Amino acid sequence: MKNNKVVLYIAISLDGYIAKLDGSVDWLFDVEGDGGDNGIGAFYKTVGTVVMGRLTYEEVLTLSEDFPYADKPCYVLSRTEHAPAPHVVFTDEDITTLIPRLQRESEGDVWLLGGGQLVAAFLEAKLLDELEITIIPKVLGEGIPLFPTGTVPSTLRLTDMKRMGQMVSLIYKANKN
Repeated sequence: MKNNKVVLYIAISLDGYIAKLDGSVDWLFDVEGDGGDNGIGAFYKTVGTVVMGRLTYEEVLTLSEDFPYADKPCYVLSRTEHAPAPHVVFTDEDITTLIPRLQRESEGDVWLLGGGQLVAAFLEAKLLDELEITIIPKVLGEGIPLFPTGTVPSTLRLTDMKRMGQMVSLIYKANKN
């Protein structure tokens, strides 16, 4: 049996937002990092399957002409019907059945890409194994929070931290008890 983890790998502002109110993430791209890719390349090599919400998917489409995760199975969780799209599978399957199945079938870890409502749902269902949260030294003042109001209280255990220029990445193990 495969032992693939479910990992939230995400960047947030210093005040806890993952995007501006309009969903944009352009504020992420002008931060002094470590001069490389700030670890995304090494992380992406461990990923076998990508999972994201519909709003995150729509924002990803605005960032590049080419879908950046076309080389991996990618699932977009949505409550509404969508026309088929290249490189993704739209699904409304309950995460408590979908995610364990993806863990078994995946050729690597399952990456929860976003957004906040999904993070809350994954925490509530105790589906997250690890959270790697990179803090960007910007205060947005308002936006879409990583942990929306109503997120189930959770205790995490810090397992590592990395400094990358002006950013810091905190790696937590989720408590599934």
